[in-house]
Amino acid sequence: MSAPKFIADRIFSLSKENLSSTVMRLAVTSVALAITVMLIAWAVVVGFKNQIRDKVIGFVAPIHVQSLDKNESVEETPFQLDSLLISRLNVIEGISHYQMVANKAGMIKTDDEIQGVVLKGVDESYDWSYFHNCLVEGQTPEYKADERSTEVLLSKVIADKMLLHVGDDVRVWFIDKDMQARGRKFTVKGIFETGLYEFDERFVFADLNQIRKLNGWTDDEAGRLEIALNDGADADQINEKLYYALPSELASYTARESNPQVFDWLDLLDTNVWLIMALMLLVAGITVISMLLIVIIERTSTIGLLKAMGASNKFVREVFLRRSLRILLIGMIIGNVIGLGFCFLQQYTGFIKLDPATYYLSAVPIELHFSTVALINIGTFLLWVLMLLIPTSVINRISPVKSIRFE
Repeated sequence: MSAPKFIADRIFSLSKENLSSTVMRLAVTSVALAITVMLIAWAVVVGFKNQIRDKVIGFVAPIHVQSLDKNESVEETPFQLDSLLISRLNVIEGISHYQMVANKAGMIKTDDEIQGVVLKGVDESYDWSYFHNCLVEGQTPEYKADERSTEVLLSKVIADKMLLHVGDDVRVWFIDKDMQARGRKFTVKGIFETGLYEFDERFVFADLNQIRKLNGWTDDEAGRLEIALNDGADADQINEKLYYALPSELASYTARESNPQVFDWLDLLDTNVWLIMALMLLVAGITVISMLLIVIIERTSTIGLLKAMGASNKFVREVFLRRSLRILLIGMIIGNVIGLGFCFLQQYTGFIKLDPATYYLSAVPIELHFSTVALINIGTFLLWVLMLLIPTSVINRISPVKSIRFE
């Protein structure tokens, strides 16, 4: 056993009934609490951001292309997915799939209720994988290129308000160019729930051929082109490539650009979590510094005796740092056990619930990776070690002659 460790084991004790032992227990508690809060805060914010982002992207696609005009209404200017546009899309790396869609404003009317909606027309190439996971009743429609299907997929929000179920017929009314109301009868094929209330209360999925018929478009025209990306692909970089590849009459937009209010709200969460982590680091760091200063003051005579026996300032500082680091590690281990235990419990049980109408999710989301846990622990440990160097500098100023008589 080394001399600094031998002396540290006798100077520091969590069992003695003195001021320093009480402060050391507080330091362990403070460090454990800081690590617990940082792990939970990071896991919740990252999980929340990723789940909301995936919901929005699953609904509107990472990137969409539409005609470049000043049309601010739901009604869109049609364009064709011709061979030239297809060839330009195929040379851009990162694009996994693209599909033609179109929006049409309408109104659902039953005997007792009325609801304004947006009919989103999709065709046989539409990727339903996201909505398969959101189905609460029925199934997704199956559309064909040479037919006009009357099957629709609507949200649970609309279905509950309009008292609709799978298999029910529903009439949707539209206003044509001559300001005349036209009605179309559809059949509910399935009901979904994404939790994105702003989207769920507006959109009804229908056959793209129905939108083309209502708008008087040709069979190869649509209002926009939704583009899906490969895993890990950067939407901003691909959108920049599309800017130079698309014809001058078309423009591309990312999901962030078309829904800035949602993504700006998510960005605010980063500020909150960094503020929480900074406060936890500061509070725990001050507690540890205070603990070490109190121990140094209580052991002033011991420090003087060690110096009188020939111990250098470096040796004495090592004595106090060794035990302080041990207290840090004990607190961090306790904090990791509590923090990770809570994260795993919430991840697999979801016992803490949320209001989907407010938070878009039914339970507190958790997403935490090993690399993140390691980074939080290593970063905070190194920062606290640097903070511990501040009180140990007091040891250099302690005089052996005066400190031996210190009580």
